[in-house]
Amino acid sequence: MTRIVHLSDLHFGFHRARLLDHLLERVNHARADLVVLTGDITHRGRSAQYAQAAAFLSRIEAPLMAVPGNHDVPLYNLPMRYLMPYAAYRRAMGPELSPTRQAGGVRVLGMNSVDPFAVQRGIVRDGEIGRLTGGLDPTAMNVVAMHHPLEHLAQVDKELSRRAPEALARLERAGVQIVLSGHLHVWATGAMLDQTTHPGVLQIQGGTALCARVSDRQNEFAVLQIDGTLLTIERHIAPMDEPSFRPPEYEHFSRESGIWVAHQPLETPIVPGATETAFSTA
Repeated sequence: MTRIVHLSDLHFGFHRARLLDHLLERVNHARADLVVLTGDITHRGRSAQYAQAAAFLSRIEAPLMAVPGNHDVPLYNLPMRYLMPYAAYRRAMGPELSPTRQAGGVRVLGMNSVDPFAVQRGIVRDGEIGRLTGGLDPTAMNVVAMHHPLEHLAQVDKELSRRAPEALARLERAGVQIVLSGHLHVWATGAMLDQTTHPGVLQIQGGTALCARVSDRQNEFAVLQIDGTLLTIERHIAPMDEPSFRPPEYEHFSRESGIWVAHQPLETPIVPGATETAFSTA
């Protein structure tokens, strides 16, 4: 059995400071084998925001891996954005933009989906799909971690990443079982299964763990417990008008037949940011 904490969209610099200690306590109490951050660690990619993030992340007791999000590159400093977009990220988070980690029977492969030449829209770069499929472990549960989702719910009006449909299809054929993402500040798991044509891949789209944007309505993170073909997700939610996280909610999935099956009613995702402007949080 392997336990993985999925954190996304921390947005240091525009975060709920009073939730920090509560989040740290919950993450460390999870006794995870690995903590995976799927981007937007900072709000504007500034050095001071990375310092805040690094101070928080240093207190997490489990091993940690991260991939960047579109907010982790400078927005207004155009020379840095286009010439050295990941300089501050690498100083704070380390040199790897697409790390790979093994945690028990789970292999997590990171992918950098950020396009510095776009404000929000992501990209699957040439060669990335091949790199990921070449790095899979046929004896493990293979998880891809990236910031931008490979598929959107029907009610989301943001542009999908370039080459996302091709990537999702090829990753499913190669044997990827789970994709972790963030970006939209919208939790979606079973709802994705309900609409996808790729049921061999469970897409776990995380909400925002710390962003202070009131229209998001809640902060949250998830703990994945993987036991063979069985997956239990603990979803920890902190509504914006409450001081801390509520007791976790649970979702259960199985993949015994080679496709994922949800063992609870499908969630109704909250889509607060779908019509936000290009320069807003998501």
